[in-house]
This record gives sequence, C-alpha cells and structure tokens, in this order.
Amino acid sequence: MKRTEDNPKLHRFAVLTAVAVFGLIGAGGLVTSHDAGMTVPDWPNSYGYNMFTFPVSKWVGGIFYEHTHRLWASAAGLLTTLLAVWIWLKESRAWVRWLGVAAFMAVVLQGVLGGLRVVWNNDQLGIVHAAVGQLYFVLLCALVLFTSRRWKNSLDAPGGEAPRRLLLAATLLIFGQLLIAATMRAQHAGLAIPDFPLAYGKVWPDMSPDAVAGYNVQHEEFAAAHPITAFQIGLQMVHRIMAAAILTTVATCAWFARKSPLAKPALAWVGMILIQAGLGAWTIWSNKAADVATAHVMGGAISLAWGALLTIIAFGRAGRPKEATEPVTTTPPLDQTAPQTV
Repeated sequence: MKRTEDNPKLHRFAVLTAVAVFGLIGAGGLVTSHDAGMTVPDWPNSYGYNMFTFPVSKWVGGIFYEHTHRLWASAAGLLTTLLAVWIWLKESRAWVRWLGVAAFMAVVLQGVLGGLRVVWNNDQLGIVHAAVGQLYFVLLCALVLFTSRRWKNSLDAPGGEAPRRLLLAATLLIFGQLLIAATMRAQHAGLAIPDFPLAYGKVWPDMSPDAVAGYNVQHEEFAAAHPITAFQIGLQMVHRIMAAAILTTVATCAWFARKSPLAKPALAWVGMILIQAGLGAWTIWSNKAADVATAHVMGGAISLAWGALLTIIAFGRAGRPKEATEPVTTTPPLDQTAPQTV
C-alpha cells in the first residue's frame, strides 16, 4: 500500500484515540474516588456474565463506575489496535510505526494489570496500573504530535532554543508526583491530612505515635474505614513539597523559554500546574469529593503529557542541523592569477 507522512485522517484518528484514553483515565479516577475498585470481584467476566452482556439493570452503585470503566477500557483498546495497524500500513517512518506497536503493547499490558488488580485484590498492583496508564496516555499524545503537520513546522520555527533539559526534569518531577499520588490512593491516604495549607494546624505535623492516635480519634468519620498512619501523613507532606517543586520548575522553564517558539505553550503549562494545585487544595477542602478528586487525577495526566510533548519538541529542534546564516565565500588559490584580457 502507498505510504505517506502527511495523512490528516490518520492524525485525526490518533487525536480521537488519545481523547478516549484521557476519558479512560477519568473513568479510572472515578472508580478510585468512589472506592469502587472491587465492586465487581471477577475478571474478565462481570458477576459471571460476559463483560459485554452484563445486564444494565445491575449497573448500580459502585458497580456502575467499575463496569463502565471496563467497557471504556475495551473501547480504548480497540481504538489503539486500529491506530497501530493504520500507522503500520500507512506511515513511512519506521520509528513511528514501532511507536504504534508500543502503544498496542501498552494497552494490552494495561488491560492485564487492571484484571490482575481485581483477581489478586492487590492495591499495590494498582500503583503499577496507574503508572502504566499515564505512560500509555503520553505515548498516544506523542503519536498525535508525530502524525501532525505541525510537528515539522514546530521544528522549523525560528527563534531561541528552549531549555530542553529543564523541561525534561520538570516532566520527570510530574511523573514522580503522579506515582506518589497513586501510592496515596492505594493507601487511602488522600485525607491523611484533612487541612490545607497547614497540616493539623502546623507547618509540619507531629507524626509521633501519640499524635497519630489522636488524629484517628479526632477524625474518626474517615479514619474508621482507613486508619491514619504516620507513613500516610509523611506521604501527603512529600506530595505537597513536590507540588511546590513542580510549580517552581515549570515556571522556570517558562521563563527560559520566553524567547523561543515554545514560549506560549510553556506559559500555558504554568497555568495547568496552577489549576492542578488548586484542584489538589479543593480535594482536601471538599473532603475528597469524587468529582473534584477525579478532576485532579485528569489534571495530572494532561500536565504530564503537555510537558512530555514540550520536551520532545525541544529535543527535536536541538537535534536538527543548523542552517548557515552567512553566505559562504571562497578564496582562489594563491598561485591562481587573474584572467588576462587582450
């Protein structure tokens, strides 16, 4: 079949797939926010039914969130498979074709991890499931970039160079923050510290055994189901410190990129981090309202993907050969004499 690098239909399908996976992250966030992770205790079936024939009348309570998450994941898997096949058949760049294969492998791995999380009833496996999900989304966003006409334009745009190593560092910080957040969700530690910006009324909370016992008595409404531990409090504090570090690093990226073609996208990234910080605070103030907590999860995913794309573009620009800015002149050999006229 004929292959071409400029394929608008393929690019639009890549966008559709990435949007579907972004929605899937939100659906997964709702499962966690509603503590619905084990409301359907079997897999790949749902209460003995084939997943796709499970009666709608039984989609009640937490089952609704868990089962719709499974169906959404199946749809995302189908879209990713079709995208990988389309890229393999139509894309002329071998490395992009293999990225399509990697996306297919990622969605298969993600589905297996999600299933094993249920079969083994293992909260810690949920952390791996969350991490792979974020990387899977980033990979699809990269495919959206690489199949776009703007990818070449972004490399050819004139202007100063963006701070690519700083962009990479900020993106890695965000990924580390998302791992901490996934661990907090697995530990049910989202409200281990119920106030913000202080922590139990202090800049740094008392984490002694007596103090932790007092916190459990003081906040028994949620500690009864998931007792607060010193580890959870420490994890929550690390999460807050990381948030401040990320905001500082991303703002620094925007400052150094202000004269480059990535100036506006970098500034938009700062706005995303500010909104994300606000959602984190709102999650605590709302007593971890499910919709707010889920928006916080989705905000983290889009912040990570945005940083990854900026980093890819910055390194892509740096890797291109620089064009000569001055005309090239040549000097004739010393023994060459000027032509004589008669």
